[in-house]
Amino acid sequence: MRARPRMRLGALVAAAAALTAVLVPTADAAPRDSAPRTAVLDGRRLQQTKTRLAHGDPQLKRSVKDLTTRADAWLDQGPWTVVDKPKPAPGGDVHDYLSQAPYWWPSTSPTADNPWGCPYVQKDGQRNPEVDTGTDRQDVEKVFDSTYDLALAWYYTGKKSYARKAGEVLRTWFLDADTKMNPNLDHAQFIPCKYDGRAIGVIDFSQSYTSVVDAVALLATGAPGWSRADRAGMDAWNEDFLDWMVNSDFGKEEGTADNNHGTFYDMQVAALAYATGDTDLARRTVLDARGKRIDAQIAGDGSQPQELARTRSWHYSTFDLVAYTRLAAIGRHVGVDLWTYRGPDGQSLFKAVDYLLPAATGETAWPHPELEFQRFAASDVVHAAADAGDPAARSAVPKLQAPPGGDLWALRPAAEQLDSIAG
Repeated sequence: MRARPRMRLGALVAAAAALTAVLVPTADAAPRDSAPRTAVLDGRRLQQTKTRLAHGDPQLKRSVKDLTTRADAWLDQGPWTVVDKPKPAPGGDVHDYLSQAPYWWPSTSPTADNPWGCPYVQKDGQRNPEVDTGTDRQDVEKVFDSTYDLALAWYYTGKKSYARKAGEVLRTWFLDADTKMNPNLDHAQFIPCKYDGRAIGVIDFSQSYTSVVDAVALLATGAPGWSRADRAGMDAWNEDFLDWMVNSDFGKEEGTADNNHGTFYDMQVAALAYATGDTDLARRTVLDARGKRIDAQIAGDGSQPQELARTRSWHYSTFDLVAYTRLAAIGRHVGVDLWTYRGPDGQSLFKAVDYLLPAATGETAWPHPELEFQRFAASDVVHAAADAGDPAARSAVPKLQAPPGGDLWALRPAAEQLDSIAG
C-alpha cells in the first residue's frame, strides 16, 4: 500500500466547513431524498426499500417495527466517551482508546506485591470478565451499535429524535474536544504486565466500525442536527484513522494476519478509503484480497482452516465471512466482483458460505469444536450469498433461524456479527 500524506485535504475541509457552519448553521450536507453514499450498504437499494415502505409493504413495516424497537432502546442511553475510564491507557492519555485482551487470564491470585495476578495466560474462547471493566471496549461497541440502529431508523421513519441522538453519540465519541477519541488503537487489547497494546487489537474496531461509516453516510442525506461541520469532522477523523491503519506498526502487522483479523483489516481499510474518497486504495485492497485472503484462507471445499482450529469454530467461520461479504459489498462500489472470483483450488466466497449451510439450516450438526453454537449466526452471510446469486443459499434462506430481535436483512442488507463474542 502506498504511504498516505500526513497533511490531507480532509483536515482543511473540516476547518472550512466549521467556518461555514458558523455562517450557515442550519445547512445540511445533502438533499434529504438523495441516495446515501454508504461504503458497505448499497445506498440505491436502501432508497428503493424506503420507497417500497412508503407504499405500504407489509413485510417491511414489520421489519421497521423491529428496527425502531432497537432504536427506541438507545434514546435514553449514552452518550459514551473514551475519557470516562478510571485510568488512562498505559503509556497513553485519557483520549486514547483502551481495551484488554479478552482471552487472557491471571495465573495466580492477586496479592499486594502482584495486584494483577501475573503472569497472564491465554485461554482461547474463554472471556475474562475483567475486559468489561475499566476499559473502553463495551462503550465503543455501544457507539457502533447505537449509531447504526438510530441512523437506519431515522432514514426509514424520518423521526428526528433518532437522528439527533445518533449525532449526539457521534460528536461525543469522535468530535468534541473534551470527550473525543484520538484516531489510533495503540492501546487496544493490552495484556496486564506484558503488553501496553497489540496489533491484534485492531479487531476491536475493524469488526464493527463500518457501521459508523455507513451511519454517517445515512445522516449526511439531510438528518436534522447533523451539520456540514459534523460531516467534515468525521471525514477528517476517518482520514486520520485510515492513515494510522495503513502506516502504523500495529496496522501493518494486523494486515499480515492470515485469519479473520487480516480479512477484517482489509475490509476496514477498503471501507475507510472509499468513504474518504480514495477509491484507488479501496479498489486495490479488494482486488488484492482475492489472492491474499480467498486463495490463502479458504480451502477448496469452502472450509476456513484457520477458523476451524478455534474452540469457537462456528462463530469464527461465520465471523470471518461477515468480513468477506462486507468486503465484496465494498467491491461493488469500486467495480470489483469478489463473489465470482475462483481461486486455483476452486476457492470462492460461495463455497465458503455453502460449507455452512447444513448447520445453518439445522439439517446437520456442526462437526467442529464450538463452545456455544448459535445457528442464527450464519443468517446474514447466507442472505448475502443468496443476494449475490448462490442457488444453494437462496434455497436455504427460508430455513434460516432468525436472530434475536428479528431478521433485519431487508432493511440493512449487509452482514452483521449476529452472535455475541461475549457469550
